[in-house]
Amino acid sequence: MPNAIPSEISGQKYISLGTFRKSGVKVPTPVWFGEDGDNLYVMTLSKMGKTKRVRNNPQVTVAPCTIHGKLTGPEIAALARILPPEEHAHARKTVNRKYLLARLSSPFSRADVFLEISFP
Repeated sequence: MPNAIPSEISGQKYISLGTFRKSGVKVPTPVWFGEDGDNLYVMTLSKMGKTKRVRNNPQVTVAPCTIHGKLTGPEIAALARILPPEEHAHARKTVNRKYLLARLSSPFSRADVFLEISFP
């Protein structure tokens, strides 16, 4: 059973999602995210590097950050999973609730992959 979303992450505007290359090198990316229950949801595109890296290694880190990716708090270990298509609508709602731009026409409207992030 996953733990609750850490207080350092809950309610933040952006998080830095750290995914890992096969070499073990972490690649941080600032992202929008939705929250529901004990999970975070991130929408992205299937062709993005972070999607490929999560497929290879579900271990990730999350940290509060600025829109430009400057960390504003501690990094926290988490697990990411790529959601099956039948779970996309719920994940999209969590992000749309938080960000007006996600509801408007934007590159994110083409998102075809959603990640669920949980805290072990």
